[in-house]
Amino acid sequence: MAAAVSPAHAAGPTPGDCPPVLAEKATCYSGRDGNGAAYTIAVPRRWNGSLVVHAHGGPDLGAASDPARSADDLARWAVMVDEGYAWAGSSYRRGGYGTRMAAADTESVRRLFVSSFGRPKRTYVHGQSWGGNVAAKVAEVYGTKRGAYDGVLLTNGVLGGGSRGYDYRVDLRAVYQYYCRNHPRPTEPQYPLWQGLRADSTMTAAGLRARLQECTGLASAPEDRTPLQQRNLDDILAVTRVPERTLESHLRFATFTFRDLVSERLGGRNPFGNEGVRYTGSHDDEALNAGVERFSPDPTARRDLSYDSDLTGKVSLPVLTLHAIDDPTAFVEHEWAYRATLRGAGRDGRLVQTFTRESEHSGLSTSEYATSLAALDTWVRTGEKPTPRQIAASCAAHDRVHGTGCFYDPGFRPAPYASRVAPRPGGLSWPAMTAAQEKAWSRVDGVGIAP
Repeated sequence: MAAAVSPAHAAGPTPGDCPPVLAEKATCYSGRDGNGAAYTIAVPRRWNGSLVVHAHGGPDLGAASDPARSADDLARWAVMVDEGYAWAGSSYRRGGYGTRMAAADTESVRRLFVSSFGRPKRTYVHGQSWGGNVAAKVAEVYGTKRGAYDGVLLTNGVLGGGSRGYDYRVDLRAVYQYYCRNHPRPTEPQYPLWQGLRADSTMTAAGLRARLQECTGLASAPEDRTPLQQRNLDDILAVTRVPERTLESHLRFATFTFRDLVSERLGGRNPFGNEGVRYTGSHDDEALNAGVERFSPDPTARRDLSYDSDLTGKVSLPVLTLHAIDDPTAFVEHEWAYRATLRGAGRDGRLVQTFTRESEHSGLSTSEYATSLAALDTWVRTGEKPTPRQIAASCAAHDRVHGTGCFYDPGFRPAPYASRVAPRPGGLSWPAMTAAQEKAWSRVDGVGIAP
């Protein structure tokens, strides 16, 4: 099920205030497209004639399109406007999961920009986090049209796709409940863990945090935890390999986003499984594997999630990625999965991957974003594919302007995805969805996730 791309809103973009960081540097606009997706556009005073179309991460879980999301992302990636590029970002027509929907809304804001400001010299699509998945989908679905896009920049992207890219959160949900027994509690209505949370539950993020604290003492200093809390925490972290500092955020995703995906997008069907997974690293692996809840996916639910979010690797554009080696949210092994996906499609010659010795997910060095965009632009203009070492060497010039540091490690290569996340049956071959599968599934009535 491909989400429809709306035409530009009849009223067109409305001029408005730019984020303070871009004051006096650009003219900013906002509006809503024909599907109700809010968007933000910025055109620098000294425009170089090219455009960056941005795909935001998340997914956010609000019911409606939030105008603040695209405005906030403009402020966050203002460096692209500082570098002379126009910028356009969609807030998507609704919250909740839907990669093809988000890709369609991203393409919609590109078309709206063209209708309002003319065709740019070159157009690049950028995605961060889940937005990396969205931007990669944009490249595959809309990047084949001549002149629509010229290159792709993916930063800290969730590039393993939906059917495999969240398996470590599936494992976290099951392993957490084995040790903590409080999500749900024995006295509460029971439900299968793959639901994330009952559809009618009123649990809040604060309530989940309290249960996590109760079981693991996560927010307490180690000396203030009980021996049981410390052992629970040690076991959960060792088995799932989720970093302690992002344990809560991963558990939130495996609770609230899983609920959205299962209850709101897949009609209550289960896309996840952990049958055949051997959990290791705990103080008693035998007991863990005997007692942890097991479940298998509904084949149609897994198909629909795969069709919506998995990547075929069939790209015809130059693709540059930038990823923090110690990203605690989208593990760097996602990059291995993406290269394997493109290799499986015979397109890995179009890919250059760069890695930095950083440990954040939400934002990397501004100097590196400027370097990445310049490297991609040069590659597109000249046809000369850069090496990671050349890109790293070019960062110094940008750092003299932005002063946020260059942390490239040109020699780094990520380990296989399966070395970090236990594969499910049949989960070792890439791409997770081939172009032939995508074509066949596209003929199935109602396939995918509805916009």
